[in-house]
This record gives sequence, structure tokens and C-alpha cells, in this order.
Amino acid sequence: MGMERGTRRGPPRPLSVAPMMDWTDRHYRRFLRGLTRRTLLYSEMVTANAVLLGDRERLLGHDDVERPVVLQLGGDDPARLAEAAVVAVAWGYDEVNLNVGCPSDRVQRGRFGACLMAEPALVADAVRAMRGAAPVPVTVKHRLGIDELDHDAHLHAFVGGLVAAGVDRVVVHARKAWLSGLSPKQNRSVPPLQHERVVALKAAFPGLRVETNGGVRDLDTALDFLRRVDGVMIGRAAIEDPYLLAEADQRVFGDERPVPTRAEAVTAYLPYVEAQRAAGTPWTALVKPVIPLLRGVRGARAWRRTLTEGATRRDAGPELLAAALAALPDEVALTSGSALARGSALARGPAPAPERLIDCRA
Repeated sequence: MGMERGTRRGPPRPLSVAPMMDWTDRHYRRFLRGLTRRTLLYSEMVTANAVLLGDRERLLGHDDVERPVVLQLGGDDPARLAEAAVVAVAWGYDEVNLNVGCPSDRVQRGRFGACLMAEPALVADAVRAMRGAAPVPVTVKHRLGIDELDHDAHLHAFVGGLVAAGVDRVVVHARKAWLSGLSPKQNRSVPPLQHERVVALKAAFPGLRVETNGGVRDLDTALDFLRRVDGVMIGRAAIEDPYLLAEADQRVFGDERPVPTRAEAVTAYLPYVEAQRAAGTPWTALVKPVIPLLRGVRGARAWRRTLTEGATRRDAGPELLAAALAALPDEVALTSGSALARGSALARGPAPAPERLIDCRA
């Protein structure tokens, strides 16, 4: 299409972990950096108004170790989104992403999220304003469509407006969203995945970086998609089984450093846990990202039990995590990458239920 505009800002981002409410906070991101240094990580969604008026340390605080990291914004006012993008840069975020994919009722009442797919001119204005205000890449995460606006003519026109506004990358959740009649959880599974439409979108906009998202459970699938699109975003699989990212730096980015073991990832996290506990951060928030680390391998049940039962102790801290690690079989703690998965006789069962419903998980 003849709507390409300028040079896209920022490096290629072939792999990312989706922004997920109640999960992708600074603790989760810090832990993931013990598994992958190069995968792009996201914040939870933060509204532009919260960025401008709220407690910025609580909402935006992070360590340089977490980079590259993206701040995902929600909102419908281009001017306020631009102000929030400036704040994001000042707080050290590498990119700013606009949420045009969340279908929850709460988000719709705020007039942002997936409902904005019905207002392409407004979204384009927001991208133009943010890109003019902030010197970092500005990206948009959106659906294939909403309700009856679910056809390629609308999708391509919507993306064409973003391209004209200067968007640096689009992340497409390869499902439509129903704005009424389905819960956010159902909107992640009931509308069928249509990755082929994302591939067709890339073909229609060859100069635009296009990333696909939805239902990607492993790196093999991600690498297959990377032959046809520019990037892949992994969502729920990365919280249910974070160790799947341990080989990402080697397999996706060509990094020659050894694949980290589970023990190395936990050990790298311990000093952060100690500092956060000293600052008063609840143990449950710090241990939450680590609990699924052993999904599908020997010792997983004992690992989860030790960490969750220890949460009742007022003095729970890095010592409990170190003790749980020391109790693991060596072949689990010290074997890296997919070798353990290939050698294990345990099939992967259903993931443990999340602690609470997540409104906008990918």
C-alpha cells in the first residue's frame, strides 16, 4: 500500500512478553531477566491520567536491569497520552505502547482499549501526538476487529491510519473482540485465532513492523511465525511456564551465552528479593512469578507447596526461596534448556489456576 511513512524508530523486536494485568509488574520483569536478557518486556497497562496524577514510583518504578521495557498506556485523549509518553521517557522506558485491545467493561467505560478500533482517526491522532512528543518508538497493540467491524477492509484501513501517523510497530492479537456478551477471559479463547490475517497484514504493509500475538505456547511456534512476520508476543504461556523463555536469547536472538538453569535464574533474583523485603514489599508479590518455574518437572509440587505455605510466615524472605531451591533434585535445578523437558517422564498438565482473574491478559 502507498501509505508507508519514514523510517521506523527502534531496533527490531522479534520476541516480547505481553502486558498482563496483575502479572507483568517490576518483580515479574526482574525475575524474567534471569531467564532472558533480550526479550522485550512490558509493564501492566497504566492509564495516561494515572501516569500524570498518580504515584509515579509505584506505577512506573523499575530497574535498568529490566530493560528493554515498554510502558503500555491506556487512554483516549491524544494530548494527555503525549504528556504521559514524555513522562515514560523521563522514567527510562524504551518504548510506549497504546492499548487498543483490552475488551473489559471497566476499560470500555473509560473509552479506551478495544473499543477504540471503532475510532481509527482518534487512535491515529494519539499516535501522532505521542510520536511528536517522545523520542522513543510508539507502538499500538490491537485486535483484528471488534463486533461487526471484523473484516480486512476495516483492519487495513485502521492500520493504514496508524502508518500515516508514524506508528513504529503494531502488535496484533490475532482474534476479534466482542465488546458485549463475552467476558475478558472468554475473549481470549472463544473468538478463533486467525494468524493468517496478521500475515496478510504484513504483506499489505511490508515497510511496517508487524508482530503477532495469541495462543503462542513455545519457541518453536514463535520461530515458525518469525518467518512470516517481524515479531511474536507470548502471553499466558510465559506466566504459566516462565522457563520456556530460557532458550529465547540463543534461539531467537542468536546469543552465544549459555542457557541459564533454573537455579541460576532463582539465584540471580535473590538479591532483589532481599532488597525488596527490606523495603517492605510483601512476600506474596515477590514469590508469585517464581512459583510456576518448575511446571511439568519433578519436584514442582513440593516447590509450590514450600513457597506458598511459607507465605504465612511474617519473616518469609530470600532464605525460604534458597531453601526451596536447595531441596530440588540436581537434574531439575542444574539442567538447562529443553534437555530436562526431553528427558522427563512427566507430561505437562494444566497450569495452576491464576490467583485472580486477569482482565487483559494476552
